[in-house]
Amino acid sequence: MLCVLLQSLREKFSGIIGQEGVRATDIDKVDMHLSFRPSDIVRVVVLSLGDARAYYLSTAKNEVGVISGKSSADAATMVPISWAEMQCPLTGQLEQRKVAKVES
Repeated sequence: MLCVLLQSLREKFSGIIGQEGVRATDIDKVDMHLSFRPSDIVRVVVLSLGDARAYYLSTAKNEVGVISGKSSADAATMVPISWAEMQCPLTGQLEQRKVAKVES
């Protein structure tokens, strides 16, 4: 975790998003690999303090999810195009993610 609200964290904390915490509907159809990728920056809701290893997190609301991700092909910063897809600006390649709703 990098920050809580707008406050940067001084220590390193870990979190876990379980399959049931990705979205509010069709939980049994969630594919974690299509929701998040390593190095994605994800806005989350903290559900609980969890155990000694990690906080329990959720992206089941529209306003939380991936806010920044890198393309698997060329590591370019991807652009969100829907709640479920991001696009590489260099190649046009689409990748599935659980994208946070953009605030207007």
